Amino acid sequence: MTTTLSNEAARPRVLLVDDNEAMLTRASAVLRSSCIVVGQVRDGRAALDAVSELHPDVIVLDISMPVMNGLEVAATLRRSGSTAAVVFLTVHEEEEFMTVARSVGGLGYVVKPRLAMDLPDAVREVCAGRPFVSPRN
Repeated sequence: MTTTLSNEAARPRVLLVDDNEAMLTRASAVLRSSCIVVGQVRDGRAALDAVSELHPDVIVLDISMPVMNGLEVAATLRRSGSTAAVVFLTVHEEEEFMTVARSVGGLGYVVKPRLAMDLPDAVREVCAGRPFVSPRN
């Protein structure tokens, strides 16, 4: 999968999607030095609208959210032809979730307890078209 990032040396434009305000704040702080956070939204429907409006290179997407979950959002984006890379940021560590996340177009999978350690690497890897999965503890 390729992203819309036109210059690999450029900082990627990232949209953060999570229903937890503290998680949005934390993810934004972690990515601030290496990315441009173009938006933060709190549900799946708002995520679809934001992608259309903001054209991010990467979408950091929670799985469990109101209105529309992250898996549904990713599947919808994939069907619509979106070129944004998807990194799931989730509490779900089970292999079944990772498998479904990959099947709907997720290239990155970061578990929330490893956000600070793994999210910058995940964004960098997916921008280069490479998958990233948080190591299991």
